[in-house]
Order: sequence, then structure tokens, then C-alpha cells
Amino acid sequence: MKNPNASLITKLTLVVLVKLVLLAGLWWAFFHEQRVTVDAKLVSDQFLSSSRASDNNGEPP
Repeated sequence: MKNPNASLITKLTLVVLVKLVLLAGLWWAFFHEQRVTVDAKLVSDQFLSSSRASDNNGEPP
């Protein structure tokens, strides 16, 4: 006897795969050429300033 949930599982798997394909297509159409430049100095300053704020219980130095 066939599992009654097999049809549901198949349909849900198909829907999830279709959604993933659509999301990948949207990303490819609109965002794949976008690049973000990261400056190491700015990132390190941001991390250091956030760690100082957490040392002071969120109060400014």
C-alpha cells in the first residue's frame, strides 16, 4: 500500500524547488553584478568601537 503522505511530500518538494529556482533567477537578474568594496581599516574601527561600547555596558566612553 502506498504512503498517503508521499503525494504531499512530492508536491511540497516540487514547490520548494520551484521557489528556489525563482529566487535564484531574481538574484541573477537583479543582483549578480553588484559588488561591495570593503575597507579593512573601516571594518576594524567598527569592530573595535563596538567592543568598547560593550565593555562600558553600552554607555559612551
